[in-house]
Amino acid sequence: MGTVLYLGTRNGVLTVIEDGRSWAIANHDLKGWEVPEVEPSPDDPRCVFAGTRGDGVWRSEDAGAHWSKPSYGRVAPGKVRCVTIDPYNAQTVYAGCEPISIWKSADGGASWTEVESVRNFPSVAGMGYPVPTVEPHVRDITVDPYDSNTIYAALQVGYMLKTTDGGATWRLLDNGLDEDVHAIITDPRDTSHLYISSGGEGMRSGKASGRSLYRSLDGGDNWLPIALEFQNEYSVAFAYDPADPSIMYSAVANGNPGQWRARESGAEANLIRSRDAGETWHELNAGKEAARGFPEAIAVDPQTPGRVFLATRSGRLFTSDDGGDSWSDLGLDTPDVANMKIVHV
Repeated sequence: MGTVLYLGTRNGVLTVIEDGRSWAIANHDLKGWEVPEVEPSPDDPRCVFAGTRGDGVWRSEDAGAHWSKPSYGRVAPGKVRCVTIDPYNAQTVYAGCEPISIWKSADGGASWTEVESVRNFPSVAGMGYPVPTVEPHVRDITVDPYDSNTIYAALQVGYMLKTTDGGATWRLLDNGLDEDVHAIITDPRDTSHLYISSGGEGMRSGKASGRSLYRSLDGGDNWLPIALEFQNEYSVAFAYDPADPSIMYSAVANGNPGQWRARESGAEANLIRSRDAGETWHELNAGKEAARGFPEAIAVDPQTPGRVFLATRSGRLFTSDDGGDSWSDLGLDTPDVANMKIVHV
C-alpha cells in the first residue's frame, strides 16, 4: 500500500493512500461518530485503533478496511477523546475520556479497567468546562518512551497530571501552565523536555500567560510560553521530525473557535516551524485556506526526509516535500479532521 494516512474526523475514520503521484480515500468507516483520535500500533502499521466520542474504542487489523469493537459487551470506555499505545508493549492501550477518566487495556483493547486514581484525584472533581455541551476531559496521553511507568495526561480543562508509578498515584502539573491543555510531546533525546499546545485561555489568574505553546525542561514541574514572536491564543497540532526532533511544527490561531466562526477570515492561523527545539520559530505559508480553516493535525513522515502533512479543521489536506517551505493541496474532500497519523504499510 505504501504511505497511508489515518484520519480521525468529525464523521468517522478515513484511510487515505498514496496512489502513484496522487492520493485517494481507500476507506471511510465508523460514519456518524466523531473520532477524536486514531492510533496505529508500533508493532504493525496495519493495526490501528480509533477512539469514538460515544462508542468506545474500535480496532482495525487491515489498515482500516474493516473495523471491530474488541470489548463489545464488556465494561469499556464510552466518550473517548484520545488513545495511546505503550511504546514498550503494543498490547497496553490507554484511552482518555469525557468526563475526565483514563482507561487501560492490557490485551489490545479486548478488556478495559478504569484507572480509578485519576477520577479520584482531588482537582478533577471540581472541574467545569466553559461550553455547556462539553465536559472536562482527557485530551491527550503520553507515555515516556523510555519508562512505561511515567505517563502524562493533558486535561481540557484541568492542566496536566503525571504519574511515575504506572498510574497508582498522580500529581498535578500547573506551574506556569495554561489550564486548557490539548497535546503533549516528549523530546526523545531528553524526556524531561516536554512541549504542549493549549487553548491559551489562561482561565486561572496568575497561573499562565494566555499563550498557546509551552515548554518544560524539568519533567513538567515548571512551564514557560514559547513562540512569543507570534500572536497566538489557540493551538492543537504539535509534532516533531522523528529523524531530527529539534525540528518542530505547530499552528497557532488568533482567538478561539467561537471567534473564528464569527469572522470571514476564520482562524487566521500561523503555521510555524522551529529548527532549534522551540527556541525560535518561523512562519510557513500553506495558503489562505489552511490559515482560515485552522491546521488541526500535523504528521511528519518518519521515512521520507522533509515530508510533512497538514490537515485542517475544515477538511483540507496539504503536503510538503521540503520541510514546510512549500505546500500543495491533496485535493481530497474529507470531513473536518481532528487527528492524523502516518504509517508505511
